[in-house]
Amino acid sequence: MPGSGEAHSVGRVFRALPVRSVVIDIVIAVGFLAIALPVEVQIVPWAGLEQRVGTTLAAVPGIAVAFVFAGSLAFRRLAPGLALGAAWAGAVLQMGFGRPPSFSDAAVFAVLYTAAAYGTRQVFWTGLGSAIAGAGIGTVYLFVGPLSGGAAVSWETLPVAAIVLVAAVFALGLSWTIGALVRTSRRARETRQEREVARAETAAEAERVRIARDMHDVVAHSLAVVIAQADGARYAAAADPAAAPAALATISATARDALADVRLLLTQLRHSQSEGPQPTLADLEGLYAQVREAGVDLRVDVDPMPIGDPPAGVQLAVFRIVQEALTNALRHGDHSSPVEVGLRWLPERVEVGIENVVAPAASAPAPALTDAAPGGDLPRGHGLIGMRERAQLVGGKVDAGADGPVFRVRAVIPVPPAPGSPSSAPGDPSRSPFTPEES
Repeated sequence: MPGSGEAHSVGRVFRALPVRSVVIDIVIAVGFLAIALPVEVQIVPWAGLEQRVGTTLAAVPGIAVAFVFAGSLAFRRLAPGLALGAAWAGAVLQMGFGRPPSFSDAAVFAVLYTAAAYGTRQVFWTGLGSAIAGAGIGTVYLFVGPLSGGAAVSWETLPVAAIVLVAAVFALGLSWTIGALVRTSRRARETRQEREVARAETAAEAERVRIARDMHDVVAHSLAVVIAQADGARYAAAADPAAAPAALATISATARDALADVRLLLTQLRHSQSEGPQPTLADLEGLYAQVREAGVDLRVDVDPMPIGDPPAGVQLAVFRIVQEALTNALRHGDHSSPVEVGLRWLPERVEVGIENVVAPAASAPAPALTDAAPGGDLPRGHGLIGMRERAQLVGGKVDAGADGPVFRVRAVIPVPPAPGSPSSAPGDPSRSPFTPEES
């Protein structure tokens, strides 16, 4: 396509720059022109020039030099390559008119910095070469050009010329070097950001794969139960009509559990979970062992024990809440005081309580507790927000806060009754010190 090459060339010459940055550069250029213009007008390089051509024409070279240098500043970040060419064109124009160095030459230093910091690779190296060449040409101009009065370089002036050359190379090279350092710092920052984005995308993709796998497991198992119950009820309805309500109750309960698990899985995209099986109540012992290995006096009280096998969503919520609370106790708690965990599995709910004494001074944070399930990586929780979300996903709630030196986490999570089993009356809440306050 013929137009694509032109567009590519234009894209390399002009950078994508916010309008605000362009306006700032133009304002700086106007301010520079306001200072440089009066200075250049006052410079008359040749004696008697005003008498020969008049005051107005004598000021034209200075005005032209000031405008060219100011123009290079106006678009130095928008088009660093063009600005670099314009700045050196101004220097050539200045020497062509036989004018001495002046305030206007400061634009060259600013443009060299910009070319090194924001220019393309070609402009970057062109800036370095032009700085060295410009220093040499400027030195020759000062000692051999019209400003020297026609005097040739002698052995007496040669050391001075060498010093001027070194100073010019240093000054121009310093501007370019500062720009190069800014460029390197910006590139390093962009590389870090790109690496972080890539890492986040990789983690998100892995999380989506895990969610899809867990979704398949939950939905496939639940649908298999629903299909089996529906087929059984259809064939048994003729012989035993009373079996149909029980089958429908099982189908309803299974579908509700599956819906809750699906909701839980969908919101887990906000939580970085471990690969492999999701933790269950059986994995709590491994979690407790990790805490005790860290030197914490952990006291666990489970009374009464769970009746049957609670839904997977409830088990996962209990595990994650206990895990996050114990992680906080490890990080911020006083390890010389015991940490108490209480679980009460009542017929219609489970009550979870964790208490620990807060350390008087912040100590080195302990590592996060890992999943006891095999293949677990370090999870990244969301603190109290994460615990509340875990509970809300299964219809529960979490209260957490400090009571003097003691920090308490209390959670209530409803436990759906098993299909066909009658609900029992709730136990006596006064038996546990971890009973959450009613909202």
